[in-house]
Amino acid sequence: MTAPSGLPDGLTTRPLTLADAEAVHRAIAAEEVVDLGEAEMTLEDVVADWQRPSYDIAARTIGVFDGDQLVAYGDFSDVDVAYAAVLPTYQGRGIGTAIARWLQATARAAGSTRIGTQVPQDSAADRLMRDLGYEERWTAWDLELPRDTSIEAQPLPEGFVLRDATESDRASAWTLVEDCFLEWSERDRMSLTDFGARVWDRPGFAPWNLRLLVSPDDGLVGATHVFLAGDSAYVARIAVRPDHRGRGLAPSMLVDAFGRAREHGADRCYLSTDTRAGARGLYEKVGMVVASTWVNRAITL
Repeated sequence: MTAPSGLPDGLTTRPLTLADAEAVHRAIAAEEVVDLGEAEMTLEDVVADWQRPSYDIAARTIGVFDGDQLVAYGDFSDVDVAYAAVLPTYQGRGIGTAIARWLQATARAAGSTRIGTQVPQDSAADRLMRDLGYEERWTAWDLELPRDTSIEAQPLPEGFVLRDATESDRASAWTLVEDCFLEWSERDRMSLTDFGARVWDRPGFAPWNLRLLVSPDDGLVGATHVFLAGDSAYVARIAVRPDHRGRGLAPSMLVDAFGRAREHGADRCYLSTDTRAGARGLYEKVGMVVASTWVNRAITL
């Protein structure tokens, strides 16, 4: 691995390991507190991403250290996806630029033709990426269901049932979710094992985190993945089979997911969407409001 060039004197670098996940999360959280007013990323998010069978932490990460303290990191997560963070007190010293160049070189060496990431709109990272020539690909939003707000859902069609997924359902749930997301997402299909690393192998997973909507003949119609992050519930994935859309099923699935989460201690409920999916209007119609706006930027290698 080639170390990033252009770092301030006195800083050192090395590949990261799973043992560095907490330090990486602290750096991400510190940036988010400045940019968003609070941290949204969780330690479990970092671990779930890094434990994917297809992922090589040593080859795809770089940590920047001041003594023993991690002050910044870069992560070439997927074919055209990267993540990075710099502690706010270390920003403005060229560290972010050095990491961006390292990520570009790492992605290029792996055969990628484009690399990008999603950052809070108008944040320091957003301004840096714009200055480095990263172009906007899409806009994304985190939407919140305000406290004490309930979603009015249509009754499920007769014979349809929402239930926890079992181990025998996992391959079917993966297929349905990936089929739905790949209708608009420009990426390759995620493998079952990588999907599982982010869902049922995610730290803290419980059976209620993956809910399925099944038809009277036990056919899989929809799936919802929701998890807790402190006192917040986050719907990471919600998908409805194309031939069952327009029947009010998504609001019923959200009611179910958020209701289960509140039963398990959640006080706040969130999900994310972007301009590619075209679903923001649906979520606002059921009472959700925009909590933060993000920009996905990328550069051609």
